[in-house]
Amino acid sequence: MPHILRAADASRTITFEGAPFGANISFFAVDSGPGAHVGLHVHPYTEIWIVKSGSVRFTAAGESHEAGSNDIFIVEPQTPHGFTNIGPDRLEMMCIHDSGTIIQTFLDEAES
Repeated sequence: MPHILRAADASRTITFEGAPFGANISFFAVDSGPGAHVGLHVHPYTEIWIVKSGSVRFTAAGESHEAGSNDIFIVEPQTPHGFTNIGPDRLEMMCIHDSGTIIQTFLDEAES
């Protein structure tokens, strides 16, 4: 039976870890549909997001913050955080990790 996976329904996230290339930076290039989310997790380093397009709600340290195109959001090491695409369109953003490898611990095992 044929199947079609519609790009508009899919999460298309690219993962890059810099350590193999001598870089002390890694990132997720997020491209996700409405309602997509990443649950609460922590890193042992700072994380920075740059929203390219769409609307996002960040949850960090128990607080919610909404952001849109060209906004930058930053959390310090060991800060519980996550995000949800709250807009009707796709969310595109860069999640920059201050580490050559991505190290993350989900706080809810169901989210990992």
